[in-house]
Amino acid sequence: MSLTAATRPLARAAAMLLIGTASLCAAPLALAQGKVALLLPGSINDQSWNASGYAAIGKMKQAGTETAFSENVQPADHIETMKDYARRGFNPVIGHSGRFLSAAQRVGPEFEKTSFIVGSGGAGAGKNVTSVDYDNAQVGYLMGVLAARMSKTGKIGSVNGLEGLPNIVQQVGGFRQGVKSVKPGAEVRVIYIKDMEDAAMAKEAALALIAGGADFVFGKLNAGQGGIVQAAKEKNVYTSGRSFANVEAAPQNVLTAIIEKWDDMYVAAAAEARAGTLKPALITYGYEAKGGPGADLMYARDKGYAPVVPAEVIAELDGLKKQFASGALKLQVGKEDARGGL
Repeated sequence: MSLTAATRPLARAAAMLLIGTASLCAAPLALAQGKVALLLPGSINDQSWNASGYAAIGKMKQAGTETAFSENVQPADHIETMKDYARRGFNPVIGHSGRFLSAAQRVGPEFEKTSFIVGSGGAGAGKNVTSVDYDNAQVGYLMGVLAARMSKTGKIGSVNGLEGLPNIVQQVGGFRQGVKSVKPGAEVRVIYIKDMEDAAMAKEAALALIAGGADFVFGKLNAGQGGIVQAAKEKNVYTSGRSFANVEAAPQNVLTAIIEKWDDMYVAAAAEARAGTLKPALITYGYEAKGGPGADLMYARDKGYAPVVPAEVIAELDGLKKQFASGALKLQVGKEDARGGL
């Protein structure tokens, strides 16, 4: 079992954030004797998915919470790792991937006084399993519109892992819908690879798409995202990132990144769990959420898009965000939208 654990008690106290049904609004909440554990499927140094989840540990420490984490947790170890933390009094126990949902559903009934939170899970379960996520379909749709507007060939690619996982379906399907909404005749080719962490495999898939004429390659991977960025840089086509590090690796090619606010979402959900008010449901944070979305498109901390993106395209994307916020634009994404191939 490849696990790395860090447990450092800090001064107990302080306040955390209170979450609404779909809000990131802050409210003081005492977290005396708080202990929170986080399980990650990959490395905290991946500059992508796992790094964004690990950021919550720092915020919780600042709030006076005792924390622990395990990285590179393999599927065979999900259940026992969750049980170990629950036995040791950590509450909540967070699994940073929808891949942890099955384990949480298995472990939850055995530890009824422990809350299990799953990032990007598809649903809640029982009395104490909650899933939280940003609205993948919305950001995927925005990326699709951006790709369509910036593509000159009308051929657009997407490299992803975990085919069929609900949040993957939503983001990849939303991306395809976004492209088609502005360029119905555009070609969108989707490739699924076996490993979210394999940058070499992701690069190979991206290069294959580029060889077929794609001049924008989207993707939803963990460490593998770096492979897409490398391919785009080498072949001088456009792409998207999942971190500011992805942007910095190829600032001429990465037009924007989906910056996920997992630290805010987990801190808020953990506070509710400690207060006993967290519901066993799927809680989603879109542009209509009271406290803002759980993810947004950002090129830098003070800028949304690369300089090459025209002002009129940025205005169009901002307009779509407002439509999401008002409820004027609602998406219905299905598995067919996220299909592999054309």
